[in-house]
Amino acid sequence: MGSKAALAPKAANAPKASKGKATERSRPAPLSQDPHATRDMREKVLEVAIGREVRAFRKKLGITVADLASATNLSLGMLSKIENGITSPSLTTLQSLSRALGVPLTDFFRRYEEDRNAVFVKAGGGVDVERRGTRAGHQYTLLGHIETNSAGVMVEPYLITLTADSDVFPTFQHDGMEFLYMLEGEVVYRHGNNLYPMKPGDSLFFDADAPHGPEELTQLPMRYLSIICYPQNSAG
Repeated sequence: MGSKAALAPKAANAPKASKGKATERSRPAPLSQDPHATRDMREKVLEVAIGREVRAFRKKLGITVADLASATNLSLGMLSKIENGITSPSLTTLQSLSRALGVPLTDFFRRYEEDRNAVFVKAGGGVDVERRGTRAGHQYTLLGHIETNSAGVMVEPYLITLTADSDVFPTFQHDGMEFLYMLEGEVVYRHGNNLYPMKPGDSLFFDADAPHGPEELTQLPMRYLSIICYPQNSAG
């Protein structure tokens, strides 16, 4: 158990910015993606779906539109129209693109046919699961799970409940990132060498490859959300 001084995050010991720099430091970092943006409403149009796949496969190979046009005997204008979903390519053209890009012809239709899944869980629902380190008084409720998705990222949202019967948690360490949000109770949570006192409304976002877990169960019962994200090809 760390000392009282160790209970504050390391960031708390950073030097304070001068008043002249306060405005600059408080300015939020720009988002790399607009969370309110929408995709092209024509995505379910076959020509648009095919065009996006052709462009994606071409870029994956690192070749230009001119290179692909030369390999398929298509004009630059025609190939541009195909990639932008403006024209409907013939079966012969798709076969030429398939050979030049080295992919099965059916792969051009993948985005058009792909389902986007959603999981809805009613209040009090979810699936109670056993995770490594689960002990008496530690309840993990999985709030949703999508096996495969277009993002290539696995996400496991858990509602974790600790009661008065809970033992002290073991230390966890795994691939990916994790986000915690306190709903009820209080805990001192460890991440690496830092300790974070958390109360309802507090959150913690961290690299899960560092050892982490509850260090001190300050006030019980305790509930918090744990959202774990990691690549599809790695184990959570």
